Amino acid sequence: MGELTDKIKGTIKEALGEAKQHSDDPETRAEGKAQELEGKADKAKGKVKGALGDNI
Repeated sequence: MGELTDKIKGTIKEALGEAKQHSDDPETRAEGKAQELEGKADKAKGKVKGALGDNI
């Protein structure tokens, strides 16, 4: 179950980060880029959990 949860959280963070990058505020754009990268990391963590099992 952890695999799916991480992938979903990652997808949501990534989408929100991409949306924030379209802002006129440079601070919000930077926050969006960071959030997008966090999302990608969460998705990668989910893939690892899927490959190794949830017991890591």
